[in-house]
Amino acid sequence: MIRTARSRLNIALLTAGIALSQTITVAGGDWEVIKVGGHDYLTVENVSSFYGLPAGVVARGEKMRFETVKNPLEFVSGSREAMINGARSWLCFPLIEQDGKYLVSRTDVAKTIEPLVRPHRVSNVGSVQTIVLDPGHGGYDKGQVSRYGNEKDFALDVARKLRPLLQAKGLRVIMTREGDYFVPLEVRAKIANAARNSIFVSIHFNATNDDPNATGFEIFSFTPRGAPSTSDTALTSSSFNTQPGSGVDAQSMALSACIYHSLIGHIPEYDRGIKRARFAVLRLTKVPAVLIEGGFLTERGECKMIANEDWRGKLAAAISVGIENYRALGVKKQPPMLVADYRKQSCSPLRSFRESAAAL
Repeated sequence: MIRTARSRLNIALLTAGIALSQTITVAGGDWEVIKVGGHDYLTVENVSSFYGLPAGVVARGEKMRFETVKNPLEFVSGSREAMINGARSWLCFPLIEQDGKYLVSRTDVAKTIEPLVRPHRVSNVGSVQTIVLDPGHGGYDKGQVSRYGNEKDFALDVARKLRPLLQAKGLRVIMTREGDYFVPLEVRAKIANAARNSIFVSIHFNATNDDPNATGFEIFSFTPRGAPSTSDTALTSSSFNTQPGSGVDAQSMALSACIYHSLIGHIPEYDRGIKRARFAVLRLTKVPAVLIEGGFLTERGECKMIANEDWRGKLAAAISVGIENYRALGVKKQPPMLVADYRKQSCSPLRSFRESAAAL
């Protein structure tokens, strides 16, 4: 578990009037950049036209529901919440409304929407020989403790089940820990950085003190330079600019998308979304890196499900499929499978996942 606080972003610096607008030509079309409080924005219509994808906006205060989302791009006015290709995603900055038009931060178009919509176009994506699996916690650090066991043990078991699945695909697998002992965060990152053509996948389970009914999956990659993390609050523009970024930000986001679509496409857990954070293992890792939160150990039903060994095997299998889809990006140069694709598969393991969950 990596603890994050629930919060709302202070966006006072983003709500100033439009200072100017200009048209910038980019490969594939025109971006009409609109300045708001010194930040660059693009209209939802402009984004929709550029990608050739229908886009919609949910009114402020309304809750977005997966079942009612009709468009590949769906935003919420005044919120950072979005649905992109059927998976919940969190923007760096909220969608704002100005003169009857909805505006998306230019940072989000480049750092969030682009790698999620076109991960196969990310440079150097999919070049993978080694998977570094990082079971969270270990030793004296138990992580979250549930009535059925400890996070450290569940995370290690998922990694152990995942390793042979990846090896069967011809991938080299390194574990940051093989047993029940503590490994410092900086050491975990060094292991990944030392491996050739590697990606880093950290495995955790979630917890909260605020809502005992909280459930679902979420996945994190490192926050881009000049942007707040998903849980950040009351930040100023200067503090955004002083935060470091990552040279593999786009690859990490593409990896997040590939794994996350497989997770929620295969396992019927609540979709909490693709998010950003500056967790130490993400900050210190110089290769594409993600941190998976595989459900809540503080929720009565979900903690029982996580404690089931067969269910953890299915979680490992779903992660494996996502990693393979990421590796294929560099070979096929085609978009990866999406959550809807997994759910439509006639031989999809989704049915058995649901049956297993119902039986617990």
